[in-house]
Amino acid sequence: MTIVQFEHRDGILDLGWGHPLPALLPTGAWAVASETSLRTYGWKALTYGHEPGPAPLREWIAFHLGGGGAEQTFVTAGASHGLALLTQVLTRPGDTVLVDSPTYHYAFRILTDLGVRLLPVRAEDADEVGRRAREHRAAFLYVVPTFGNPTGRSLTLPQRHALAGLGLPIVEDDPYRELYYTSPPPSFSAANVISLGSFAKTVAPGLRLGWITAAPELITRLARLGYVHSGGGVNHTTALTMAEFCASGAYHEHVALLRDRYRAHRDALAGALGTDAPDGGWFLWLRLPAGVDAEALLAVAERHGTSFVPGPAFHVDRRDGSGHVRLSFSHLPPADLTEAAGRLTVAIRSVC
Repeated sequence: MTIVQFEHRDGILDLGWGHPLPALLPTGAWAVASETSLRTYGWKALTYGHEPGPAPLREWIAFHLGGGGAEQTFVTAGASHGLALLTQVLTRPGDTVLVDSPTYHYAFRILTDLGVRLLPVRAEDADEVGRRAREHRAAFLYVVPTFGNPTGRSLTLPQRHALAGLGLPIVEDDPYRELYYTSPPPSFSAANVISLGSFAKTVAPGLRLGWITAAPELITRLARLGYVHSGGGVNHTTALTMAEFCASGAYHEHVALLRDRYRAHRDALAGALGTDAPDGGWFLWLRLPAGVDAEALLAVAERHGTSFVPGPAFHVDRRDGSGHVRLSFSHLPPADLTEAAGRLTVAIRSVC
């Protein structure tokens, strides 16, 4: 009986899955928060919720994570759901959306399912972004600016200021912000920046819970969507449990644990490969030796007992990125990461 998305393959130490290590999911603390929530809110935890989400969670997010007030916070069923909702209210079919390149590959499908046209840009180059935005009357720019998927890199503060100064709406997908391993990353903090947050990486992806931070006018538009108005607040029962989980101190305690553990994961993989380590997030963006093609290497790597996501997957047209692979260090323990790196190294050497 299939229950989870992850597909385990015998003999494969898979570096492709951007999933948490199962042992780091907070089952015990979540059970306590669930019981407390039901005891505190009673039937109110199980009925239709307030459209923007329950006040206790919105207030906690706004104070600790969101950078705005509760009136600027809208609870979603995760960052992907938030991107879909924002695309509904900010675009019409046929509109152009600029997407950083390379970037999170599943965002492409979310956007194109809603009828928009994708145009790749380099978010580090604000002049290019501004020129393309004017030429194509872009609806917004989509970017993962902090410990990005797939590169692990972050936009610098000057780069963020340059983008914000364009006046173009920017949708920042920011699920890795709390997973920093040195110091907290910079933020946009501009009126034209709409932030997508998520508890998937910091608590558990199965909760399907996140948020949007935006101007109050946009929050009102989201709350008036037919889907939201019909069903009430998104994932209301889970949102109230999360409010208890956060208010109890369990959230900050758990994130501190994740930083410590995932830092060790990162160091194990980067050290075994002899490559630079990102300052946060879940991913290494490994440059391959000259002449080695990522997609051709994948089949060879799997014969050697490991796997990854080839670089072209993170480009809109799949024509770029053949010299890179994305490696996730979140799902496997350090010893397995070291072994997987050894297998990958053997595979690379066999095709050089």
